[in-house]
This record gives sequence, structure tokens and C-alpha cells, in this order.
Amino acid sequence: MKYTTLKTYRFLFTISLLFSVFCSFAQQNFGKIKGTITTSEGDAAAGVNIILKSSKYVTTTNDDGTFELNRVRANTYTLQISLTGYETTEQEVIVAESETSTINLQLKVSNKELHEVVVNGKKSILSKKTDYVARMPLKNLENPQVYSVIQKELLQEQIAVDIRSAVVNAPGVTTKIYPSGGLEISFRGFSTGVNARNGMENMTGRSSISIDNAERIEVLKGPSGTLFGSSVSSFGGVVNLVTKKPFEGKKTEVSYTGGSFGLNRLALDINTPLTQDNKVLFRLNTSVNTEKSFLDYGFNKTLLIAPSIIYKATDKLTLSIDTEVYNVNNTRPTYGRSYAPGITNPTDLKIDYRKSLFHDDLDAKTSSSKVFVQAEYQLAENWKSTTLYSFIDENVDRSYQYYTLWSSPTEVQRSVSRFGPISNQFTNIQENINGQFSTGSIKHKLLLGVNYRFSKGTFNYGATPVLDTIDVTKPFAPIRKKQVDAALSQLTWPVPDEQIFSVYASDVISFTDRLSAMLSLRLDNFVQKKLVDVEGYNQTALSPKLGLVYEVVKDQVSLFGNYMNGFQNSGPVNQPDGSLLILKPVYANQYEGGVKVEAFNKKLSTTLSYYNITIDNATRTTPDGFSIQDGKQVSKGLDFEFIANPVEGLNTMIGYAYNDNRIIKSSDETIEGNKASSAPENVVNFWLSYKFQNKLKDLGVGFGGNYVDKQYKFEDESFYVPSYSVYNATVFYDRPTWRIGVKFNNISNKEYWDSYGMAQTPSNILVNLTLKF
Repeated sequence: MKYTTLKTYRFLFTISLLFSVFCSFAQQNFGKIKGTITTSEGDAAAGVNIILKSSKYVTTTNDDGTFELNRVRANTYTLQISLTGYETTEQEVIVAESETSTINLQLKVSNKELHEVVVNGKKSILSKKTDYVARMPLKNLENPQVYSVIQKELLQEQIAVDIRSAVVNAPGVTTKIYPSGGLEISFRGFSTGVNARNGMENMTGRSSISIDNAERIEVLKGPSGTLFGSSVSSFGGVVNLVTKKPFEGKKTEVSYTGGSFGLNRLALDINTPLTQDNKVLFRLNTSVNTEKSFLDYGFNKTLLIAPSIIYKATDKLTLSIDTEVYNVNNTRPTYGRSYAPGITNPTDLKIDYRKSLFHDDLDAKTSSSKVFVQAEYQLAENWKSTTLYSFIDENVDRSYQYYTLWSSPTEVQRSVSRFGPISNQFTNIQENINGQFSTGSIKHKLLLGVNYRFSKGTFNYGATPVLDTIDVTKPFAPIRKKQVDAALSQLTWPVPDEQIFSVYASDVISFTDRLSAMLSLRLDNFVQKKLVDVEGYNQTALSPKLGLVYEVVKDQVSLFGNYMNGFQNSGPVNQPDGSLLILKPVYANQYEGGVKVEAFNKKLSTTLSYYNITIDNATRTTPDGFSIQDGKQVSKGLDFEFIANPVEGLNTMIGYAYNDNRIIKSSDETIEGNKASSAPENVVNFWLSYKFQNKLKDLGVGFGGNYVDKQYKFEDESFYVPSYSVYNATVFYDRPTWRIGVKFNNISNKEYWDSYGMAQTPSNILVNLTLKF
């Protein structure tokens, strides 16, 4: 018995030894192949097919363009790289035992296949790849900040003809038009504009902005002063417009959109290399738009010319120039300044929904010219320098703006202001150094930046007294330009020059391949120059940002938390007793935590978070006119985004935001505890689309909508805008060389108002035809 047991042990030991030797031998015969694939534009190429010929190995690149083939037997292979619309590339690769072979390639556009590009759900709608949110290449799962990306492919599906209809695809976003003409975007209880363009400052408060040069729109959530500064961010976040850029290969698109209320819109997108070696690339986006208002008076005319050029000077240096001229001639929305007691919302007013109180000869004419220059230089393998310069010249020739005071549901007083000529000039110079390095086993992604901003301007303004009082239930004539000009009193207000000098740094520290922390800090020095008898002042703000990310499931599920800071510079205030109150910068501090998921081979992307934003040193005014900096406001809530491509051709987007934004402390005790203005409690957005795959290939349908909860116009909660739901639908047929689409907006013909109480467009239809060459 003992002899048999001994034989058994010897046999098992021999088998174990042989197995260990075999595993060791097998392991030594394997290697690894990894690499990064980029497009001709230099962007990460997602979804690229990687085939190791004469083997069983097949994979695709991730959103950041990376791929990896493990346990490849030592040998010499041919690697085949292909992506629709680009030339198929083959490269020999040698795999050595226990070593990693690295392949980095840039795809070349195939003119033959360019028009056969099929944009799948993963690439167009789910992708959140961006270098702007963190000012460095950082995956969504690695980023402790919440953000949404609205891709141009979604905008094409929806036949979006303006920025306003585009940004409401982001969870929690509501919009309105300022009386000055610019677009106001609100989320997390605070308002901002499209104040960033490719990460740089982009002022649009009076000149508005076009959608025809938009590659995508990025909505960054939470106070973002640390990386973007106070002139770009609000306490709610940042909206960044990423423009269309030149690429290798020739491509032209001509698009016409016609629709209700006299809409006629023609857009042209031309891309072409200027040299045979593709070192100089050129792109031109231009559009012209004319339309009437749904009101009996009102119109909008725009002209965009946006050329851009990229010059690959050397293997290390790339220069680019991005320019834009945007001219607008239109009428402004009417702003209700006050409402008599008993008027609680717009439905109480007895004016016809489609009736205008003002004639369209009271128009506005604005123009903006923008130049953005960038020099990108590869300092070393893991280090890059990006030097940026921008100049924005925003001009208002004239802007008639309308105001009403409702004394009863039927009686209204009318007045008009005339702004202009006004000029605003903004100059920015920025230098960013990005690099990667390691300290032992800890990896770092580092950003070092410096920014100088200078602004100057002129301001002319005129206002009328109350011009008349009318009964809107009886026949009345709209106010006209001749009547307004006769009553105007014109004033010229001096505008002080301002400059901001900033330095900032951010370090993403990866302790392991799953655990990382972001540490960021910004120092801003704000200077307002002396103006006539008004002394200048100097103010310094310090803004930190902290974030922590842990990937529970590698490359699929991450838990994150952040502390983010935003700030606003405030000038000195003259007190009633003659003293001068020096104000501190107003700070907003956010704490946030949540989860991000990117699963099922990138077919599902979702984010859920809870945040709390506190403003502790807001300025308030006492009844006797003294300013005190002790106000407090708290905004807290939930953000949820769900994007999925469950089956080929089907895309799903759902967003939900809950926000509770309240005035905790104020000089007016009667509003303490009240909701902040323009801060709806619940906001929902969704969009479903399906492109048929077999018999009805190239035919697609889409349906979506937005729900916005009740909003208060004023913080005394005396006047509110009712909640509303608006639904839209589209049908399109998309071929490689042409596309036709029909869009039905507000299909239930809902009468609704924005948070200013301005009536919004009723049911309307758009028809689009796009030709692709």
C-alpha cells in the first residue's frame, strides 16, 4: 500500500514538473503587440480593425486609438490595419519571446472610400473622447469631472439649424435668448454661454454663434474656474464648441434646409489639401440663413464665413489658423420687466400667442471677427508644447431691445432701449506644456499653463421712457423705429481696460492602473485700469481642483469624486457713507461623487452623480443701500446620462437632471429659502433613432423630446413659467453621395415659454437636402 502511494506521488510529481516545464516553455514563446492608431487629422482612431494575418488574432482599437494583442507566438507577421474611409495599411511586425512590439500608425484618407464612411453608434454618439475637458488626453473613465459630448452626427440626424436646439441634448440643459441677442445656457442652476472655442475664450454675448462650423459641443458640469478661468466658466460649468478642422483628402458638402416661417438656409463645407504631400490642408465652412419669426413681426438673417488651415511644418511642428466672420441682422425677444400682483405666469396675460408688440424695423445688427492661431510642437516622445493666440472683435452697430411692464392681464406699458455702437475686443495668449513621466511605479500626466487676457471696449446706450400704455385685447399698432428714435436719450459710458494673468497646473497621478487622483491649481491676477475719476483695482484669486477615480472594473466601471472651484472677480463698491468696500472674489465650491460605465464593447455609456455647490460669500445689498459680502446660495442635485447602441443601427440617449438651487441668505429676508431664478427642479431629455440595416438600408427614423419643470423668473417667486414637454421627430434617407431628411418640431403644437417668459416656436417642419462630393 505504501509502495503504491509512493508510486502515485512520484507520478503526480513528474506530471507537475512536466506541466511546469511546458508552461515555462510556452510562456517564453509568447510576446505582445500593442500600439496607437491616429487619423489623418491627428485624432485617436476608434473602431479600427486590426488583423494579424496568418493567425487567429483580430481586434479593434479603443476610443483613444489604442489596441493590444496578447500571447502572440514569436514569429514575423504582417499586421493589417483598416477603417472605412481610410487606406488599408499593412506593416511587418516581429514578435520576440517575452517582449512587447509597439506599432504607432497614422491612417491616410482614401479618396475612393471617403464617401462610403459609415458612422456607427459607437463612433458618433457614444464617444466622449476629448482633450479639452481636462486640457490633456484623458479617458472619460479616468476623468473625475462629469461632461457630455454632442457629436455632429447627432445634429445631422436632428437637422439642428442652431446651437440652441443642439445643446438641449445634454442632461439638465435649458436655454433662452438674452435680450442682447446672445444664447444663455443654464444647468445646475447657473447660466453661461458658449464661452469656449477649442478650449479658448469665445465671447458671444451680443453677437450669437453659428452651428455650421461645429464638429461637436462639449458641456462640462460643475465650477471649472481652475482650468478655464472666470471669463470662460460659470458656477454651473463650461460649454466648449469644437470646430471642424481640415483633414487629408478632398470632400465637399452642400446642404440646403427650408422650412416653416420662411426658413431658407444654405451651407457649404469644402475640404482640400493645398499641396500634394498633404502638408498644407484647407477647409472652408460658410452658410447664409434667412427666416421670419412665428410672430407677426420679426426676422433673423445670418452670414458665416469660417476658413481654417493646417500646416505641417515639420515632423514635430504643426501650425493652424482658425478664423471666423459672423454677421447677424435680426429682431430681439421681448423682455417683461415687471408684472402686477395677481399675474403669476404667462398664461394669465391676454395677448395673442403670435402677436408682437414691436415692429421689425426695430432691429439689431451685429458682427464678430475671430482669429485663433495654434502652434503645436513635440518637445520629446512624451512632451508637447501648445502655444495659442486668439483675438475676438465683437461689434454692435445697433440693437433695439424691447421691454414691457404689465399693469394688468390686459394692459401693458411699452419701452425700448437702443444699444450701440458697442465694441468689445478680447486678446488671449496661452501656453500649455503637456507631458507624461513616472516616479517609480507611479505614473503622471502633467499640464503646466500660463494665460494672459486683455480686453477693452466702448459702450453707447440710449433708453426711452414709457412710450405708451395699451389694451392688448383691443386693436393696437406695434411700436416703430421712428417713434423710438424721437424719444431716445443717448449716453456714452466709458469702459475700463481689463487684464488677467493666470498660471495653472494639473497633475493626474496614477497610483495603479485603476486608481488615480487629479490635483489642479490656478492663480488669477485680475487688474482693472483706472478710468477717468474711478480708481483701478487689483484682485487675486486662487482656485483648486481635486479629483479621485477608482476603476472597479478595468476600462468599464469607475467610481469618482471631486472637489471643484469656480470664482468671479468683483470690483470695489462705493458705500452710501462715502467709504469704499473692497470685495473678495466670489467663490463657488462643489463636492460631487458618482459612477461612470462604459460596457458591452463600448455600446453602453452612462454617468450618475450627486453634487453640492455652495456660494458662501455672495454680495448682497441692505435696505439702507450698503453692500455686504455675506450672501449664501446652495445648488444640489443629481445628473444622469444614458447612451446606448444595443443593436446595429439603434441609438438611444436619455438624460435626467434634478436640481434644488436656493437662496440661503440674502439682504432681502423675504426671499431666503426661495428657489433661484431660471433653475427648474426636473429636466428630462431623450432621443431614439434607428437606421434600417437590411431591406430598407439607408432609411432612418428618430424621435425625442424635452421636459422642463416650472421655473421662477424672479427670486421672490412672484412670477413663474409653467412646465412643458416638447416632442420632435425625423425621417431621413442617407446615401454615400446624398442625404435627405424631414424634421417635425413641436409636433403637439405646444404653447410654452422660456424662463424669461418669452413665447417659443409652435409646430414647424424642416426639409434638408445634402449633396456630398
